[in-house]
Amino acid sequence: MKERLLREFAERFGNAEGAQVYFAPGRVNLIGEHTDYNGGHVFPCALDIGTYAVVRKRQDKLLFFYSMNYPEAGIINSSLTGQLEHDDEDGWANYPKGVIWAFEEKGMQPACGFEMMVYGNLPSGAGLSSSASLEVLTGWALRDIFEFEVSDQEIALISQHAENTFNGVRCGVMDQFAVAMGRAHQAIYLNTENLSYRYVPVQLQNMQLIISCTNKERGLADSKYNLRRMECERALADLQKVASIRQLGELSMDDFEKYQAAITDDVCRRRARHAVSENARTIQAVQALENNDLNRFGRLMNASHQSLRDDYEVTGDELDALVEAAWDTEGVLGSRMTGAGFGGCTISLVRTEAVDNFIKNVGRIYRQQIGYPADFYICQIGGGPRKL
Repeated sequence: MKERLLREFAERFGNAEGAQVYFAPGRVNLIGEHTDYNGGHVFPCALDIGTYAVVRKRQDKLLFFYSMNYPEAGIINSSLTGQLEHDDEDGWANYPKGVIWAFEEKGMQPACGFEMMVYGNLPSGAGLSSSASLEVLTGWALRDIFEFEVSDQEIALISQHAENTFNGVRCGVMDQFAVAMGRAHQAIYLNTENLSYRYVPVQLQNMQLIISCTNKERGLADSKYNLRRMECERALADLQKVASIRQLGELSMDDFEKYQAAITDDVCRRRARHAVSENARTIQAVQALENNDLNRFGRLMNASHQSLRDDYEVTGDELDALVEAAWDTEGVLGSRMTGAGFGGCTISLVRTEAVDNFIKNVGRIYRQQIGYPADFYICQIGGGPRKL
């Protein structure tokens, strides 16, 4: 892969002398959806697929971005001479631009411009954090080539700030944290309230995690993602009149039952119920995994999807079709949507001997109901970012 990338870089930029190659993974969240901006727990892991970058310093202050995934966009130009700003015409390049801007905000000014070519092998629009992967990748490259003193965790937070502020997507910290801090064969049990975390080995015995992609295009920024955040914030504001809490993630289900009448809007009450119940499910799911109780883990995955469908309303026909087909397929312990929703993908816990039938059966039902095919990937839990 490294040699192929360097050859492609040389074709675009004349030669590859002095160029460095980096990789950052995508991520999938096993359980704990839409809890990360509510101060709850999440349980993501890094994947063995993700985003690659070839980066080379320049003698001037110019920035050149090229994506092998979007060759029609050509080389996108920018410059360090003025304030970097979001520009819709720059498309995907706003993600690395945002990270450069966020580094500058922290007093880490690149000494010169650079050329950056990227290639991602994450399926497009799948909700496997291609944007967070690209952001963390940019942060890693900046740290390496300009020798900035910044930790992996700080790169995650800088990347989140870039997506929130520069690109206007009010994502929580989970995606960037999972990408930056990933470890092979382990998931990250993260408390997003205080960023305390620990690694949990994912030992599935005779099971596989299958990612099923709807192939429905979805954009996080223009989906209802930001609206869900606002609905949770409204619910929180009502609850704070009767309970001394900073975030919904502090409430147990008993607390929620006690105080929920304070939430004046029924829709906001359902959004908050999901945030609180999903946090409880995530805590229980980690305990189940550590106790090798994969049946319970699967049941909690199913309950997670039901809550995301009924209380949070972020699934839609495509995700529901995949999950319901999985529930009806032999050898499946659990299945749920993962990621922001509104398209994207599902994650299913499937017995190894049932995987082929799962892909065939779920794929057939999905195509019948939706009219176009789904794609399936066996999830391999990979490590974090690295220089190649």
